[in-house]
Amino acid sequence: MNSTVSSVDAPEVSIARDLARRALLVSPTFLVLGVVLDGVGGIISSGLALALVALNFFLGAQIISRAIAVSLNALYGAVLFGYLIRLGMMAFAVLIVRNAEWFATVPFAITLLITHLGLLIWETKHVAASLAFPGVMPAKPSTDNFQE
Repeated sequence: MNSTVSSVDAPEVSIARDLARRALLVSPTFLVLGVVLDGVGGIISSGLALALVALNFFLGAQIISRAIAVSLNALYGAVLFGYLIRLGMMAFAVLIVRNAEWFATVPFAITLLITHLGLLIWETKHVAASLAFPGVMPAKPSTDNFQE
């Protein structure tokens, strides 16, 4: 099965890009929460969690967009094993920094869990479930500039 859509134009990549944009919108809240909970270590830990979430979404989108160009069976395997590998990469990242003096577990865990789930829930309201506009819904035309 050949795909004429490049991975840059793929719907899953545009969704991941939109998720990263939304992560930037909520990041000040989580960075402030990190400072409040654990000072400088909290802000660094929350920042690390935000970066891991965005990276996870982008890697997942890239895996899907490349695997679908091969075959449906490749997509199934890539999604399953890609998830396991990405989960392992996040666990490995935590294992590397968990004993660092600056690492704060509570702000990291709160940011990681809430942003993963919260961003996905938020994004479901902005994803078009149609073949005409796969991926992020196109913006509705503004009626403010309507001239008679």
